[in-house]
Amino acid sequence: MSLQSLVAETAVSIAERRAKRLGAGFYSGRQLMIIERSYKALRSSSWLVVLSGFVEPVFYLAAFGFGVGQLIHGMTDGNGHPVSYGAYIAPALLASSAMNGAIYDSTWNVFFKMHFAKLYEGMMSTSLGALDVALGEIGWALLRGLAYAIGFMAVMIPLGLVPSAWGLLSVAAAVLVAFGFASFGMAVTSFIKSFHGMNWINFVLLPMFLFSGTFYPLSVYPQWLQVIVQAMPLWQGVDLMRNLNFGTFNWHMLGEVAYFVVMIVLGLIFTTRRLTALFMR
Repeated sequence: MSLQSLVAETAVSIAERRAKRLGAGFYSGRQLMIIERSYKALRSSSWLVVLSGFVEPVFYLAAFGFGVGQLIHGMTDGNGHPVSYGAYIAPALLASSAMNGAIYDSTWNVFFKMHFAKLYEGMMSTSLGALDVALGEIGWALLRGLAYAIGFMAVMIPLGLVPSAWGLLSVAAAVLVAFGFASFGMAVTSFIKSFHGMNWINFVLLPMFLFSGTFYPLSVYPQWLQVIVQAMPLWQGVDLMRNLNFGTFNWHMLGEVAYFVVMIVLGLIFTTRRLTALFMR
């Protein structure tokens, strides 16, 4: 038997076994192939684009936390204890860093692969299914968000901006935040058909970054506006990480975790259905 025949028979055998599994029409369990492909593509691309996502929040921390922050006093943690302005905004910038790392990989990169490189058409003509593609792309975006979170935490600790050992759990929270934004971001991107439509992503992200309690407490807003801000996903991540960083715990944190779990589940469902409708007709 020739090598080509052996490979063909093995492929057929694997396909037959997968066909009997639940969900075989959209999932083959090979999402790691997507992550591997993204890693190889990254090695041949410019690292400056990736690095910029980490440097941006560090610049904000230096400019506001240790620049303007010298003029700001009266910031407190969840228990009313006074904290420096740098320590107050650092966990919020960590949440923003995780969001940016995940959202740009799951939106702009996915948009290019979908509409210009036509990668997903080729991928889904193989044994890969829509859920494989979704998990692979979201997993890669998640890794980028995790890398940003670890790098930013490595900046925070030497500067004394992590007053509680519980603050180390902020990295795990950053992964949850990145997962939620990556899942939802890819779901939204699958419905966008032009570069003009992609501009809406930046239109939403910038106000959310500025007004989600990143640089000042929620109490500066009127009551009706506080409700709107608290509904934003970044506020949920900021509040979660701020409480972890200061070691202050409350029942709201469970709701914030549940918020991102719902984002993840809904994002995966909508992305899988959309990719199936587009490429598996």
